[in-house]
Amino acid sequence: MAHRPFLFWPDPRLTRPSEPVDAVTDETRAIWAEMVDAMRAMPGVGLAAPQLGIPLRLAIVDDGTGVTYLANPRILHASTILREHEEASPNLPGVSAKLKRPRAVTVAYLDETGAAREEEFVLLRATSVQHQIDHLDGKLYIHRLSKTRRDMILKKYEKLRRT
Repeated sequence: MAHRPFLFWPDPRLTRPSEPVDAVTDETRAIWAEMVDAMRAMPGVGLAAPQLGIPLRLAIVDDGTGVTYLANPRILHASTILREHEEASPNLPGVSAKLKRPRAVTVAYLDETGAAREEEFVLLRATSVQHQIDHLDGKLYIHRLSKTRRDMILKKYEKLRRT
């Protein structure tokens, strides 16, 4: 299935918080299906709807164990133990950075049936769900970097875009 194109930094839609989903509907599930196709085309371990220009609080996570569909996800609890992981985004192709995030988080969300769930995400799934929630809040991984590191990444990104 074809999917919408990824937005590229500095598209202002990437920095706008997404709108909550009132209910999980067939339209919601169709958006998730499109997101799965886009995520697999990257390939990646997660995707948030705003990355495709869809301003809704929808995300998916898949670390190879199966897709988790999340509507309106929010972190309820985060581990104090951090885990370092290299993060990237199709919205900033060609660049990446190591970030430290909590190694485990408990997330509340609506699943693909519309049921309210709470689930603990650990390791790669925890990193991915936090990364996706950042997108839903209008943040990219570069916003978690120091100004110096962010400027360095963006300079490299701009150089790649020009070539």
